[in-house]
Amino acid sequence: MGKNLVIVESPSKSKTIEKYLGKDFKVVSSKGHICDLATSGKEGLGIDVDHDFAPTYTINKDKKDVVKELKDLTKKSDSIYLASDPDREGEAIAWHLARVLDLDIDTTNRIIFHEITKPAVLEAIKEPTHIDMDLVHSQETRRMLDRIIGFKLSKLLQNKIQSKSAGRVQSVALHLIVLKEKEIQAFKSEEYWSIHATLKKGRQSFEALLNKVDGKKPKLKNEEQAQEIVERCKAPFTISSLTTRSRKKQARLPFTTSTLQQEASTKLGFGARRTMSIAQKLYEGIDLGGQMEGLITYMRSDSTRLSDIFVKDAMQQIEQEYGKEYVGKLHAKNAKNAQDAHEAIRPTNVLNTPQRVKPYLTNEQYRLYEMIYARTMAYLMSDAVFSVTNVKLDCNGCEYAASGSILTFDGYLKVYDKYEKQKDDLLPALTKEDVFEDVPVQAKQHFTEPPARYTEAKLIKELEEKSIGRPSTYAMIIDTLQKRGYAELKADPNKTTKTKVFFPSEQGMLTDEKLQEYFKSVINVEYTANMENTLDEIAEGQIDPIAYMHTFYDEFAPLVQSAYEKMPKKELERVGRTCPECGGELVYRNGKYGKFISCINFPKCRYTESEQDEQTTPEGQEEKFCPNCGAKMVIKKGRYGPFWACSNYPECKTIVPLKEKAKPEPTGEKCPECGHDLVKRKSRFGTTFIGCSNYPKCRYIKKETKKKEEKS
Repeated sequence: MGKNLVIVESPSKSKTIEKYLGKDFKVVSSKGHICDLATSGKEGLGIDVDHDFAPTYTINKDKKDVVKELKDLTKKSDSIYLASDPDREGEAIAWHLARVLDLDIDTTNRIIFHEITKPAVLEAIKEPTHIDMDLVHSQETRRMLDRIIGFKLSKLLQNKIQSKSAGRVQSVALHLIVLKEKEIQAFKSEEYWSIHATLKKGRQSFEALLNKVDGKKPKLKNEEQAQEIVERCKAPFTISSLTTRSRKKQARLPFTTSTLQQEASTKLGFGARRTMSIAQKLYEGIDLGGQMEGLITYMRSDSTRLSDIFVKDAMQQIEQEYGKEYVGKLHAKNAKNAQDAHEAIRPTNVLNTPQRVKPYLTNEQYRLYEMIYARTMAYLMSDAVFSVTNVKLDCNGCEYAASGSILTFDGYLKVYDKYEKQKDDLLPALTKEDVFEDVPVQAKQHFTEPPARYTEAKLIKELEEKSIGRPSTYAMIIDTLQKRGYAELKADPNKTTKTKVFFPSEQGMLTDEKLQEYFKSVINVEYTANMENTLDEIAEGQIDPIAYMHTFYDEFAPLVQSAYEKMPKKELERVGRTCPECGGELVYRNGKYGKFISCINFPKCRYTESEQDEQTTPEGQEEKFCPNCGAKMVIKKGRYGPFWACSNYPECKTIVPLKEKAKPEPTGEKCPECGHDLVKRKSRFGTTFIGCSNYPKCRYIKKETKKKEEKS
């Protein structure tokens, strides 16, 4: 075995990196986090809140074999390199590995690469660093905050209103969705009118829109006011102003995690989780005909920076492919909180064009890679140029306006037009002397629209703009809100578009209402954004994490205590039947797999049914009536399966098995063991046999004699 051991996070990239490093290196994977906070101790937090928030970590059950293997390999290796991902989570994984494998944190080699290409990996191994404990403390603080807020709020809400969970970021995202819904509910639509003139020069016609009336913006609130303008505009239309200018349009910045998720959602129809999963595979490595190569840089990045080497190579490629006039200038702009060691999400090699790698990619991988490639190249290309004409027309003191534009140089749209479609909006050749007679003028009625609900892309944009959570967590937040039944992503039945938007559920509205009533100072946009800033400052070594945990907990713990005392328990919805086991009322509850029916006396009585358990007579089966009172019978499901029950319960408690056993048939023979009649019965396997009618006291079964085959 080689003398050097490299530990990475993901199994899929270990083979790629091992090929790059050669025979003196063995590359193995930790398969993600090997440790997490324990669920033991006070309140199951795994954190000793009374002793400076000391965490207790346990090795994940599914990682015990991985850890054993890593320990064995560590003992046999001279040098260890920790090569987990280049972010806070990756730094924490490196620290846990060092801790569990008894490696010296101050001297153990930590290597970081932002792309899985041979030059990047060889460069990183030449210049190892050490574990950044400030980054580790930042991740650990985030994990502890999430655990304390999540565990305490979830337990409270389960107890009081049967909500499944709450979380530090999840609850703020839910609050945004609920606020939007309240805005929509409170919205009052107002009528307004617009006036359109259709003008014609030669064979070409164009539309102009009423802009001003006697020098002021018009406010036409009803048909009568609109019709007055139509009557007034019977005079000729003359051109009062005609301007043509050149307008440039700049390409957008390269992708960050957030903008990639937004664009993939709107342009490719990929959900956030799907996008990240495809991007991860592109980052970790694709087999390009026997050569494994990472096609994109690390897919978790807040940065829009591109490396100087890549920029030089890309600009050279643009010049060769399209000509010198298509080479653009850098217009970098980085987010305040971006970790600038990272680059934007870009192709690792400009020569890996989408067409070149297409044979090695799945359809989804190709579509995402093609968009990342196009976006990065477009950013380094020259601006698109449009010729824009604006015309203003006058008719009896009413000003109308129209505009048209023509694309005169495509620039970056040469590669990005697939994702930013441009349509020429042409005006005829006009001069200031033009006069238009007999112009048709039409009034159109409109109603103001309520604000639009969040699409997945818009919610991600809002979370990023308000600094709520981190882009790498958006996919999980969106998933959790849906899994918990707090919000549903679906097409709006009142709209013609099929775009899916978030609708909060009744339980989601109730959860938000209670959190805002009792935890408004903590579950809000500003507090959560400030918390993110504090975590950044901990990562930079500017804030003591333990001091911050004390400040947070001293504010949060009393709120939880107060909520337990003051928040009323939600009345459970009654089913209208009583429990067949203890006579208590049956109620609806929310469980892990949806709504179900259980006894109000839970946990003393554990009787349960699923919500679909009670049903009337199935199709194709005869109706059944109670043999005691004559009422109709219904099928119910108990803990031992379905059965017939009288619908007149609890007055009549008759129950009958769903499938009645066939009556035993007399055989005329006597039992040789006890003298009772022998009868023919049907077994549970569907076969018939002859046994004693005195069963179960007598268990005699007659053995069948096999007929001897006739000799031929």
